[in-house]
Amino acid sequence: MSSDEAEYSDVLIVGAGISGIGAAYRIREKNPGLSYTVLERRERIGGTWDLNRYPGIRSDSDIFTLSFPWEPWTRPENVADGDDIREYLTQTARKHGIDEHIRFNTHVKSADWDSATDTWTVSTEHDGDATTFRCRFLFFGTGYYNYDEPYRPDFPGLDQFSGDVVHPQHWPESLDYTGKKVVVIGSGATAVSMIPTLSERAGHVTMLQRSPTYILSTPRINPAVQLLRKLLPGRLGYYAARLYNTLFTVLVYGFARTAPRISRSFVRSNAKRQLPKGYPVDVHFKPRYDPWDQRLCAILDNDFYETIAEGRLDVVTDQIDHIDARGVSLRSGERIDADVIITATGIQLQALGGVTLNVDGVEVKPQDRFVYKEHMLEDIPNAAWSVGYINASWTLRVDLTARSVAKLLAYMGSHGYTHAYPHLGDKPMPEKPAWNINAGYVQRSGHVLPKSGTHRPWNVRHNYVLDVIDHRFDRIEESMVFGRAHDRAVKSA
Repeated sequence: MSSDEAEYSDVLIVGAGISGIGAAYRIREKNPGLSYTVLERRERIGGTWDLNRYPGIRSDSDIFTLSFPWEPWTRPENVADGDDIREYLTQTARKHGIDEHIRFNTHVKSADWDSATDTWTVSTEHDGDATTFRCRFLFFGTGYYNYDEPYRPDFPGLDQFSGDVVHPQHWPESLDYTGKKVVVIGSGATAVSMIPTLSERAGHVTMLQRSPTYILSTPRINPAVQLLRKLLPGRLGYYAARLYNTLFTVLVYGFARTAPRISRSFVRSNAKRQLPKGYPVDVHFKPRYDPWDQRLCAILDNDFYETIAEGRLDVVTDQIDHIDARGVSLRSGERIDADVIITATGIQLQALGGVTLNVDGVEVKPQDRFVYKEHMLEDIPNAAWSVGYINASWTLRVDLTARSVAKLLAYMGSHGYTHAYPHLGDKPMPEKPAWNINAGYVQRSGHVLPKSGTHRPWNVRHNYVLDVIDHRFDRIEESMVFGRAHDRAVKSA
């Protein structure tokens, strides 16, 4: 199909997860006259909440800030299961008519910008057939990690193992681990959320970690939040719950960064209080780094510690020497027998969902460009990428991004502009990491992300409070170039 025959929308949104659905709502809210289409690679709404189906999948931040501010979460949980989150997204999209704009099973491969017409031509694959779309503005709600390839370390001998080897990102629904010895390699958010559920059916579970992780318990149903919702009617109670959770998250993060020794002591004392007397807490739950150097792992109502206390879970802190047909041999000389090995070893970062980006025939690498206001890329016209916070709920930032893009589109429409892009100019910009945590997935592949500068509007800072203030007083023209394709054509002629 040629670009002339391609389906046209004013805005193309890539991804029908939280970011994409949120963008669709905000863009239509601010720009009711603009058409939009959502291109979703999968068969269903949900994004990461449809991809990940391992036992115990749930949010690792509170659901009141993970849900949309314009569509209240009505269930009692403060932390929600993955199936319930996906159902919420599906019902929200249906309620607001967003589902009618979604093209499922449509995998975006590349996007080409043409300055002569100020349009994007987007090449996709739909059920194996090549299809093409055109748009004026391109919004990437694709998340930040590779859906196809999780991180799989090269464990010596893994191919010799006679049992099942599973990565949580590609969990097989047919897997039966009932009564079996299960080894979970890893100690991040995925591991600690799945293990209590795994232990209900498995014969025994062992978590094998190279080094400890900070674990903090949170209630599944928060009494303080429920009280606010009981005292305040309807949406007012929902907004109060959002505000409570937002302030709590900001304060916990701020305290952990300013008083790391006290924070370490608090986390350790909670672990010691929940675990059996004499348990080697400092061996398995005393990280070498300070809190929030890596993201804290949330457990629900101390369920992870209870699983240990009940004898259904062993935690082993060691390194793998090799794997054989029957299990894992450790460098200490110990071994762990296993029927199932789960490699909860993490993700691989990926910018823009792996879509190849070309501007006037020249490929653009996202990692070569600075990020503008945390959602646009230097000198890339009419495009935005939505990414959440590392230290707070995903939706807090992506909703700000969606509102900023909606505001930009309205500004362009009112002035007759057909293109807009951020421009750094000739002034040198010091560079810093876009994500200031030393998590393994960032250390391995942080270089694939766009660059962060050190001062606004090029500074990626992961600070919701400052971002809200900036959004309120934002100067839309700051470091931006606006123009019209017609003016460029006349000048060229």
